[in-house]
Amino acid sequence: MDVYEAVHSRRAVRAFSDEPVPKEVLERVLAAATRAPSSGNLQPWHVYVVTGEPLTELKRHATARALAGDPGDEREYPMYPATLTSPYLDRFSAAAAQRYKALGIERDDLDRPTKIAALNSEAFGAPVVLFCYLDRTMGPGQWGDAGMYLQTVMLLLRAEGLHSCPQVMWTVYRKTVSQMVGADDGLVLFCGVAVGFEKQGVPRLRTGRADMTETVSFIGV
Repeated sequence: MDVYEAVHSRRAVRAFSDEPVPKEVLERVLAAATRAPSSGNLQPWHVYVVTGEPLTELKRHATARALAGDPGDEREYPMYPATLTSPYLDRFSAAAAQRYKALGIERDDLDRPTKIAALNSEAFGAPVVLFCYLDRTMGPGQWGDAGMYLQTVMLLLRAEGLHSCPQVMWTVYRKTVSQMVGADDGLVLFCGVAVGFEKQGVPRLRTGRADMTETVSFIGV
């Protein structure tokens, strides 16, 4: 797949089929992703690939917590700044409204938070979830490295005909995840990434993006 095509077609898919993902495909993607850039070549990511019965069990535990109204584990890092201002708040609100309306959850639905949590804890039906951790001694630069690594993984997944959905929400079930994958206390969960083939026959959402002129300035060109 052409790189531009991979970038253009990558989106957060929230409806996966139950078709299994071959292990050799995941190995090929993750082996190639080791070439992702990292400052000082630290390669700070630690990835656990969960599928099959262990993932089913993990989903079961997380979904039970979600449906019980469990607020989740205390976050180890903020998902967003405490205060969002324009244009960031505008982009966030518009995307959230689009995202969950496509899933059949209206903004005024009183059960909206529980329904959203339950959908997320099922990883939208994905047969594979990658959990990315970093060593607690790492700083902001290495978190940026992890982001570049995961973007590389997601683009390579597109080259294999697969889709993905990064899920920071797994951090509120971090104790359940860590117990399942065996991550020690020296690691902090960055996020999960749902992986699989897109389910056919469901609405496809593609959120908008700010025009390049809003985020890019050319100097000396």
